[in-house]
Amino acid sequence: MNTSVIVAGLCAGAALILWPSPTWLLCRITSHSGDRSESVGAPDRPDDPFTVAAALDLFAVCLRSGLPVETAAQIVAASAPETLAELLGTAADLLTLGADSDHAWTMAADRIGEAGGGAEYCRSLATLVRRSSRAGASLSAGVGELADTIRHRAEDRALEKAERAGVAISGPLGLCFLPAFVCLGIVPVVVGLAGGVFSGTL
Repeated sequence: MNTSVIVAGLCAGAALILWPSPTWLLCRITSHSGDRSESVGAPDRPDDPFTVAAALDLFAVCLRSGLPVETAAQIVAASAPETLAELLGTAADLLTLGADSDHAWTMAADRIGEAGGGAEYCRSLATLVRRSSRAGASLSAGVGELADTIRHRAEDRALEKAERAGVAISGPLGLCFLPAFVCLGIVPVVVGLAGGVFSGTL
């Protein structure tokens, strides 16, 4: 009895010594938070295309309601994905300061390219706005078509990935089920026939 009490006391003491202190836990939390804050502004993954399409639909709705381009861009930038929000926010700021539409959207698209965003839809949207400002065409209709194009491309890519996954998984599944089929379906029949032949019943 005394030995068990002593062992339990030693284990409890070791646990208290090895248990992480609140300061150590706080250091872990603050270090991870700092790493996360430093990574903001450099997304590892591209924006979700369906979210981008929804933001462009909102941009088209704002334009159809009669809002100026810079006002609509500011509204959409508040809830748009990061790359698109940067494009719209930069262009809206330049337009508010009195910059020409062609110059504002060109600078905004170039900034996205320099930042490494590489978003194709940002360049397409900037080109669309520049053409609309030059020719006087309906910008809302073009933005809506761009949203539909992005959505359809994303659906096609998702379907293509699903088909590739189905083809890739057929090989491992075949390797798993074929031995089981042979062992459970063919081997018992062959053994039964062989047993009948050797016993003289067949």
